[in-house]
Amino acid sequence: MINITNKFSVIATMSGTSMDGLDIAYVQYYRKKEKWQFKLIQAETFFYSKDIKINFIQAYKKELSINFLDEKFGHLISDFIISFIKKHDVSVDLISSHGHTIFHEPMKGFTTQIGSGSIISKRLGLPVVCNFRQQDIDLGGQGAPLVPIGDRLLFSEFDACLNLGGIANISYEKHSSRFAFDICPCNILLNNIANQLGQDFDMDGKLASKGTVDKNLLKSLNEIDYYYSSHPKSLGMEYVDSFFLPILSKVSLNKHDLLATISEHIAVQLSKVFLQLDLNKILVTGGGAFNTNLIARIEKNYMSSLLLPSREIICFKEAIVFGFLGVLRSLKQTNCLSSATGAKRDHSSGDIYLL
Repeated sequence: MINITNKFSVIATMSGTSMDGLDIAYVQYYRKKEKWQFKLIQAETFFYSKDIKINFIQAYKKELSINFLDEKFGHLISDFIISFIKKHDVSVDLISSHGHTIFHEPMKGFTTQIGSGSIISKRLGLPVVCNFRQQDIDLGGQGAPLVPIGDRLLFSEFDACLNLGGIANISYEKHSSRFAFDICPCNILLNNIANQLGQDFDMDGKLASKGTVDKNLLKSLNEIDYYYSSHPKSLGMEYVDSFFLPILSKVSLNKHDLLATISEHIAVQLSKVFLQLDLNKILVTGGGAFNTNLIARIEKNYMSSLLLPSREIICFKEAIVFGFLGVLRSLKQTNCLSSATGAKRDHSSGDIYLL
């Protein structure tokens, strides 16, 4: 059983759309003067083999059984966590596992994150919280973004929290309510082009810095319908495949120019949101925060500086927040905000596997 205390020692795992690896964070959450606090003790990324990346793509293309991969990935997560615990010699109350998203189509009523919580719980001998998104969709929401409750309670000193992951998303406070939405594709597009140049990603944006922005392509990207729809809204790989990649495939540009144009597109979309919302103190995390070319483009369009925290927070903030979602779920407290997802009501979401 989960012990209900004022202090939780949690292992949180996060696997993002960039498919680079599994982030594992060991975090202690506690209350101080009725305010939630956290301390990141240890964190590490376990990089995926080519085999598991291929499996993710096969499952997305419906060429591989979801049930099979759910179990296989559950065992892989377990292996990584066991290695992490042995290496860092930590005592754990709870595992909070986001899993890896294969499908996310809220308009069709479903989302699928793999990485069997049952297997993880049995192998580790610990309670596991997982499957955070489906209940929100069942309640009419987008099932995303889910980090706003963590942003509100753990990072309240910032006007907004921006995550530059596979998808760029933002969370912000207005009129005592927390709002959030996916702004645009980010690393999911940049990494795709970098892969074609034989790189896992564009280190520091150096490849993009060699290119020239193509105004026609930039215009086409900026005119995609998603940008004219109101939030709450969220992006999945399905939408990127259907609306972004076809535009990129039709142009005859070298890869450096493609990277430069996509980077400028991201900067334009982010800056537009910042200005519309009148945001000043913006915390930036996620892999894109290390892309100096992208950050420079954003700051040039926004005409202001962004706040970059420590490397650990940049890399592991999402894992930290999902660990916190697991704590809130175990306490039966709200961990999904309807103002952010569009659900019928705030709720406490996640499946709990107990021993």
